[in-house]
Amino acid sequence: MRTLFFETTSFTATVGQYLADDEYRLLQSYMLGHPEVGDVMPRTGGFRKLRWFDERRGKGKRGGLRVIYYWLMNDRQFWMFAIYDKDELKNLTSEQEKTLKRAIEAELKVRGTL
Repeated sequence: MRTLFFETTSFTATVGQYLADDEYRLLQSYMLGHPEVGDVMPRTGGFRKLRWFDERRGKGKRGGLRVIYYWLMNDRQFWMFAIYDKDELKNLTSEQEKTLKRAIEAELKVRGTL
């Protein structure tokens, strides 16, 4: 079965600010081999936060980029929600966490998987 990547509009609009096309393909390739690589974020309904290196600033995974995604295992889909630099935001606010949870619950309800 084929694995798909879906991006929110905001993810698509910002990913190019952080990763060149070949770097993004490398990230996707890594995720394909390790779909549950990111830590599950509490209070989000199952979203994960993946730490990724930032070549443009010479930062490793610890100080680099954060990618917020949801892995829908049964459908083999990655839902890419956000990418940002650790220096811009350390953790999501509780309101942002609630927004993610509501978004994923609504989508899963539409699909009949909630």
